[in-house]
Amino acid sequence: MNDTLFLAFAYIRHHAVRSAVLIFALALIIFVPMATRQVLDAAENQLTARASATPLMIGSRGSALDLMMNGLYFTADRPERITIAASDRVWDSDLAIAIPLHVRFRAGGAPIVGTTFDYFDFRGLKVAEGRPLALLGEAVLGANAATRLGLGAGDLLISDPENLFDIAGTYPLEMKVVGVLDPTGSADDDAVFVDITTAWVIEGLGHGHDDVLEEGMVVSEAEGEIVANAALAQFTRITPKNIDSFHFHGPPDDYPISSVIAVPPDARNAAVLRGRYLAPNDPTQIVVPEVVVTGLLETIFRIGRVLDAVFIIVGAAALIAVVLAGYLALKLRAGEVETAFRLGCHKAMIARLLGAEALIITIAALLLAGAGLMATSHLMDDVAVWLVTTQR
Repeated sequence: MNDTLFLAFAYIRHHAVRSAVLIFALALIIFVPMATRQVLDAAENQLTARASATPLMIGSRGSALDLMMNGLYFTADRPERITIAASDRVWDSDLAIAIPLHVRFRAGGAPIVGTTFDYFDFRGLKVAEGRPLALLGEAVLGANAATRLGLGAGDLLISDPENLFDIAGTYPLEMKVVGVLDPTGSADDDAVFVDITTAWVIEGLGHGHDDVLEEGMVVSEAEGEIVANAALAQFTRITPKNIDSFHFHGPPDDYPISSVIAVPPDARNAAVLRGRYLAPNDPTQIVVPEVVVTGLLETIFRIGRVLDAVFIIVGAAALIAVVLAGYLALKLRAGEVETAFRLGCHKAMIARLLGAEALIITIAALLLAGAGLMATSHLMDDVAVWLVTTQR
């Protein structure tokens, strides 16, 4: 048996390129369906875990899926917005804690999440570097967002303009990064967190006043009209000098938010709260994220079953191609086989030699596929989060 393996190894080494192609092809046939299944399982776990940890969500009537994806994963899906009065309504009911979310803007491609301190307690978010939010215009970065943007505590971050031709006269906001959060393996790692009033400043509902005279940005002044030069900032900046001048316009109850996370203390309060949103003329709806995710997972499972069928067909075709390649290689080796037979090798010996070569190639392919799965297993959660939060 040792002689057979020695000869098989010698042949594989002599035909290294052809053997490597066969090993790589077999490894791909094994790796691709297993890796795809791992990604789907990781996506299922991500969706289920985050949805299960969120009791109730309140938003505008419409797509419950868009509401959940925007509120849980901060995607670009934008449900019709509601007002902060929806959050006050939950507080006034004494049935749950209300956590408002404002998810509309982005900074460096990362979603800006305007919320309250209750969100950090609810999600168990801890500051790894710097400090929590304290003042208007401050931001705390998720771990992945900080790494991707190359920012840390003390740096500055400017929100992305929604429209370069914004005739409303609103400007991006320069935010001071005061902290970076511990990684959580969730969508929070990719977000920029600000106080909800800071999100309203970005939206243009609040603004302050810079003294252009003190800043030396005046070109001319006549009859009470002041003309500033090009040094006037093209974005809103909140500084210790002007922070007290920031104020908001319009009724506070009308300030917009995307959704509200409601956290009742028990199932009874949750049931009573849900019952208060059953009126058909109510502009808001209350959803159970876990129920919405169940429907989404059914779709994912259907896709998974289709992929499994595709992989079976493609894998079978690939295996047939590999077998055909082996058969053609055996035909090319007819002269070698005939020579070995004339030298006294029995047909059983020749069969063992060919079987040993096939076994070595198969084992090498299995080891290569296993190494690939091990190397990528730690990336599965990140890939799953990317699949869930990718912009549509």
